Amino acid sequence: MAMAMPMPMPMQLWSSSSSSACCAGLKPFVLGAQQERPGGAGELIRSGSVRAIRPSEAAGMLRGEGGFRLLDVRPAWEREKARVGGSLHVPLFVADPDNGPLTLLKRWVHFGYVGLWTGQLLTTVNHRFVADVEAQVPDKATKLLVACGEGLRSLMAVRLLHEGGYENLGWLAGGFNRCVDGDFPDVEGSSKLQYATIGGVSYIFLQLLLLLRVIGKESKER
Repeated sequence: MAMAMPMPMPMQLWSSSSSSACCAGLKPFVLGAQQERPGGAGELIRSGSVRAIRPSEAAGMLRGEGGFRLLDVRPAWEREKARVGGSLHVPLFVADPDNGPLTLLKRWVHFGYVGLWTGQLLTTVNHRFVADVEAQVPDKATKLLVACGEGLRSLMAVRLLHEGGYENLGWLAGGFNRCVDGDFPDVEGSSKLQYATIGGVSYIFLQLLLLLRVIGKESKER
């Protein structure tokens, strides 16, 4: 008996980023756990051990007296779409290379529920994340502003980095999705930074929405 392909779920129920998709349905619970566990990211931010920085403030933190370096923890395919020039890149999640039966089944289910809608790949945790950051930033007193698409992956990353001995961490609150044009002056890539996590069918809907917005604006100006 043939199995029916799962229908894509509404975008708001799933993270638009591939790595968040691994726990998208549990996102509120994962975020809550990060915030409530002793030494969790939420506690680090509330205590001031990690500084929450809004996208509108980020450019100022990256230059002059701010002295932060931007660490992008998104997977490579999101970064290729749009990135801040000069930023460091160490993904917290990477594509899952395993081709065993269980992973193939997970990949199929992921495509039906997430991949088709968002255009994202099945991912797994980068177990070398802290070591990879250390290779690029050996001085753990360096100021690092950690960023991702929505703020969840970076929240997880700052906890790992803090546990790994990094002393001056910032978290991009809400992620790149919360930024607007001009927040980061040196954006590279084919997409706007705030849209880089969007792909698949949802990207088509986004383009239609933007087109309708332009048409509506032109109609009002006539």
